[in-house]
Amino acid sequence: MKIFKLKPILPGINQGFTLIEILIAMSIFSVGILAVGTLILSTTRNNATGNILTQATMLARSKIEEKKREADAGSLPIGAETETGIDVEGNPGGIYTRDCSISSVGDSQQIQVTVSWTRKGQSRSVVLTTLNRGS
Repeated sequence: MKIFKLKPILPGINQGFTLIEILIAMSIFSVGILAVGTLILSTTRNNATGNILTQATMLARSKIEEKKREADAGSLPIGAETETGIDVEGNPGGIYTRDCSISSVGDSQQIQVTVSWTRKGQSRSVVLTTLNRGS
């Protein structure tokens, strides 16, 4: 039985990686992983913010549609109303405050709904305005 010995490709040069090469590869890999982690964190934060903004817009839109249905049934009274601590469906127990004001503009009525909330110490709001023709 013959035993074969592996010889270096070039005499005098060791095969394999040195400690420096491994450390450099690990540092490049770490920077890449850190960048991906930052991207995931940023994306998650932006998705949560977008979700809250969409919910607030839908709350404002539903109030405007409600007021337009009331106007179709009869005259809409001029004034303002405020709902505090409501959730996405308009029920108590949420983070939103919804203000609705109705004013007269010529022969029409202006309906303005402001939905506001505070998240992480910052106050935000969405304002939707529409005109409703007098009946």
